[in-house]
Amino acid sequence: MTRIAATLALCLFLTPAQAQDAPAPDKDGDVGEGFSLLNEGAKLLFRGLMDEMEPAMRDMGEAMGDLQPALRDLLAKVDDLRNYEAPERLPNGDILIRRKADAPPLPEETPEPAPDAPSPDAPGIEL
Repeated sequence: MTRIAATLALCLFLTPAQAQDAPAPDKDGDVGEGFSLLNEGAKLLFRGLMDEMEPAMRDMGEAMGDLQPALRDLLAKVDDLRNYEAPERLPNGDILIRRKADAPPLPEETPEPAPDAPSPDAPGIEL
């Protein structure tokens, strides 16, 4: 135990001497060059990451575009999320999200025409 303590004390005693013997870096040359190399390395790293992630991000954007109408319908039906209790998982795996008792009533739904249904303003349709 005393041998370890003596070795540790010797290392701690010699450490400042080694630090003082090291030559001071040239502030304009070595440090500036080191920072520029770090900067270039970071740029290359991020460029590589962006190149790898670009196809996945493009696919995710297309998928979100496809989901957008369904998400809008869901948000229109849900109203405000503050009007609902926290989700509850049942033993059979079902998840229930109950509406709070003091929540305002939901607005009446107006039936939306199917996307391929003709508009009442379309020519040839008389009401």
